[in-house]
Amino acid sequence: MRNYTTEADPTPLVGPRLDHLLPDLIAFRRDLHAHPELSFQEYRTTDRIVARLEAAGLEPRRLDGTGVVVDIGEGPIATALRGDIDALPIIEETGLPFASLNHGVTHACGHDVHATCALGAALVLADKHREEPLGATVRIVFQPAEETMPGGALACIDQGVLSGVPRIMALHCDPRIEVGRIGTRIGSITSASDTIRIELVGRGGHTSRPHLTEDLVFALSQIAINVPAVLSRRVDVRSGVSMVWGQIAAGAAPNAIPAIGHMAGTMRCLDREAWHSAGELLDEVVQQVAAPYGVDVRLEHTRGVPPVVNSEHETALIEAAARAELGEDAVVLTPQSMGGEDFAWFLAEIPGSMFRLGIHTPGGEEYDLHRGDLIVDEGAIACGVRVLAAAALRSIRDL
Repeated sequence: MRNYTTEADPTPLVGPRLDHLLPDLIAFRRDLHAHPELSFQEYRTTDRIVARLEAAGLEPRRLDGTGVVVDIGEGPIATALRGDIDALPIIEETGLPFASLNHGVTHACGHDVHATCALGAALVLADKHREEPLGATVRIVFQPAEETMPGGALACIDQGVLSGVPRIMALHCDPRIEVGRIGTRIGSITSASDTIRIELVGRGGHTSRPHLTEDLVFALSQIAINVPAVLSRRVDVRSGVSMVWGQIAAGAAPNAIPAIGHMAGTMRCLDREAWHSAGELLDEVVQQVAAPYGVDVRLEHTRGVPPVVNSEHETALIEAAARAELGEDAVVLTPQSMGGEDFAWFLAEIPGSMFRLGIHTPGGEEYDLHRGDLIVDEGAIACGVRVLAAAALRSIRDL
């Protein structure tokens, strides 16, 4: 149930206390951007986060391998805030003076910004706690390996980061939203994402005599067409199930039916329950579609992440924080994404919400995530810090 008093309160809780931190935060982000590290290899990034938190008088705890957790305040935990820290295996093409020094690795999804915003929120809350006790604790989780399925969130949960935590909130860069605004949505904001790999084996032969073979090229084509079609009729259409193939490979000559072929793709879904049922159904349907052609089917279904399902109350806290800190028109409705995000594992345990952070410069060039030319408007850092910190402070009021 929403706390409408908290939701309607227009009082900014961060105010000017962030201003003196911004130059340091921008420098910190540029340092992370210049030294990106892949999933579960974020050793330097972890060291830099720990050093900055310790310099602020905080007591961060390193997670196994990489990642950091720090508690700010005293008493019961009001909320956790999460920032992911890993980069992608993509060559940077921005030409920025602080471009990646690790060739073939770049922060093309904005996790350098996510980590910096989480750090900024920690520093703002620490400053506020020194001035006057917060009255509760806020936990900041710097999570490794979001870009690797099934994601580093599971390792964090296994190490107890959610112990005693009633809710969790996070942000994600969005180049479709202008700086100064955030995007929110109650319910599914991202999709479940599984990887499907299929190998077909059968007797090959001459294309003039397909009846003497198991024509697996034809069988592959039938799986490619009919499996998505069957799923669309066997699963509730409102769940947003999507089966899309990205790879199909078989054969080496136009007049020879091969003896082996492969295909791979992803299955995505916006509903948690349908994600489980569609996964079970998928295996059954693949076998049924392939059966008439006599081929041997070897199916590998790798579960990825469930959908991120934002709770109503935590989304209301974020929206109230954004309107108070950034302006009444700062919140826009964000569309659902069919991309996967391992923040979903946290939300499978406790309620929470992820919002989209606007990083697009008004009137400027448009970019997209997971591209080597992604450039983030650094004005977004102050916005992200303000919303995270203010949402945490409103969570304390909400206890």
